Amino acid sequence: MGARKRLMAERLKEERKQIAFASLKDSPIAPRKMRMVADLIRGIEVNKALNILQHNPKEASKSLEKLLRSAISNWEQKNEDKSLEDEMLIVKTIEVSPAGMLKRIQAAPQGRAHRIRKRSNHVRIVVDGVKN
Repeated sequence: MGARKRLMAERLKEERKQIAFASLKDSPIAPRKMRMVADLIRGIEVNKALNILQHNPKEASKSLEKLLRSAISNWEQKNEDKSLEDEMLIVKTIEVSPAGMLKRIQAAPQGRAHRIRKRSNHVRIVVDGVKN
């Protein structure tokens, strides 16, 4: 590996030390419904985001709250020398992508059938520390 490439790799490694993420695979909620809740907390400070998710009546907010707590815990494990009080954590990115779809058939009148598509999603949340 060349010197320039090694220096760049070391710089990226240092930047990634601040970042922690958590991912949720195959959540049985439709991606569109999950994105509606995810848009509420994107770019917001972590404690405020947890407050928003706790008071949101949608079902997707429960799984996102659990995922956000996991990302915070991952950040704490990664940065043992730092505390949450000194750092201000922000939900840097939150990505909701579609996962597999369960295709079912529902009986319809006159011998017909309608297709039901039960959608699911994958969520990845990235938490980043910003110094006060």
